[in-house]
Amino acid sequence: MAAKDNSFDIVSQINIEEVKNAMQVALKEITNRFDFKGSKSDMKLEKEDLILISDDNFKLDQVKDVLTAKLIKREVPTKNLQYEKVEQAAGNTVRQRVILKSGIDRDDAKKINNAVKESKLKVKTQIQDDQIRVTAKSRDDLQQVMQIVRELSLSVDVQFINFR
Repeated sequence: MAAKDNSFDIVSQINIEEVKNAMQVALKEITNRFDFKGSKSDMKLEKEDLILISDDNFKLDQVKDVLTAKLIKREVPTKNLQYEKVEQAAGNTVRQRVILKSGIDRDDAKKINNAVKESKLKVKTQIQDDQIRVTAKSRDDLQQVMQIVRELSLSVDVQFINFR
């Protein structure tokens, strides 16, 4: 009988519940901060995007800093936030859309595949939509693949799930 293959998936996910929690804590801090008194600063979730609103670019940057700190505390990968251009909004405010990227795009998938191939480990990689399945006979080889992937500079943060 042949030995069972071990596997895991490489994914890039954002926990929306943690994003909502971070936003609530950030909004509470902004409401209570002296330098935000009388400010029109706000943030809301629209589908998979965050919308940040504030009086001006300076205040908007402060809103981003507060939110980023709260996201980091909740272990939300800030590398997966894609900030769009700041635009003028109603009532003398500025608005910025932040796209919450999840899934591994084609370029990153190729980068991961090539790095794994170059390692000469006895593993198979298979791209499945926006994630990658890695299989091998040896769990040690899988651990090495995880280490290789951690050292790559990718456009998103990756997680390893379904380790079997």
